[in-house]
Amino acid sequence: MDRSSPSRSRRIAPVVAMAAAVALTLAGCSSSSGGKKAEEGGADASAGKANTPRMTVALVTHQSPGDTFWDIVRKGAEAAAAKDNIKLVYSADPNAGNQANLVQNAIDQKVDGIAVTLAKPDALRSVAGKAKAAGIPVVGLNSGVSDWKKLGLLEFFGQDETVAGEALGNKLNSVGAKKAVCVVQEQGNVGLTQRCDGVKKTFSGSLENLYVNGTDMPSVKSTITAKLKQDSSLDHVIALGAPIALTAVQSVSDAGSKAKVATFDLNKDLTGAISKGTIEFAVDQQPYLQGYLAIDSLWLYKNNGNYMGGGEQPVLTGPAFVDKSNVDSVARFAAKGTR
Repeated sequence: MDRSSPSRSRRIAPVVAMAAAVALTLAGCSSSSGGKKAEEGGADASAGKANTPRMTVALVTHQSPGDTFWDIVRKGAEAAAAKDNIKLVYSADPNAGNQANLVQNAIDQKVDGIAVTLAKPDALRSVAGKAKAAGIPVVGLNSGVSDWKKLGLLEFFGQDETVAGEALGNKLNSVGAKKAVCVVQEQGNVGLTQRCDGVKKTFSGSLENLYVNGTDMPSVKSTITAKLKQDSSLDHVIALGAPIALTAVQSVSDAGSKAKVATFDLNKDLTGAISKGTIEFAVDQQPYLQGYLAIDSLWLYKNNGNYMGGGEQPVLTGPAFVDKSNVDSVARFAAKGTR
């Protein structure tokens, strides 16, 4: 699978290796599915606890209510917080302006570090500058691989969404796909746009975007069903998240379509669907690792002046494919809510 150019691969390989070295003894702990704010203890983490002074770190994401993807990110963050003697304060809002306000709240509380997603980076630009001016280190995760340096963040942990999309486009070619639809559940989210654009760049068949409201699953189901009924030549539905993919499976059935479903991102139910063959494959970006490394990096920066990637390169946690050939090795971790 050609994920990037040879020169790009040479640049990022050491950073990926560094991420693997830091991610020692990852351990899961309990997580709830949302809420504006929650202090996370992570008491079940098995790693030894740091004896460094107690830190407070804010994790601020663009999670939509009910999106279980973020449970996995939080579990990774909680495990790192428990190990590093960190009080973790989680907050989330899918509205970019509200997310910026949550970051401002963290600044006002004089936290020791902030980890933030950059799904809509322009809305976070001002508040990221305010955090820097206040002397609070900020790292990015999950969304914003093209923008974290522009916003003055120290580090970034996630996948290059364009590269991930290109990889999926090549995968579609390898399975003989000819016509696909890319289902976008949140307009304006740069990461989702980059995924579909990446697919289009390498896919030799025909691809169009289908926009749905990801917070209204009945509407998602009916919109995908209508599209499949309208165009019986569609042979693949590409989802950009596990809940959308699982809903798309229902749409395929309701429409009487022969289209196959592939997706970005995993959860427990989705690995089961891959095992059954109702989902063809998924692109895994390892959200647990993103949460873990983001929080652990702030501890390393405060206590030893470290920053991964030298402040120049992101730490890539994906993409990797999960299909029938390897799903069993992933499913046991997904069952614990950590993949």
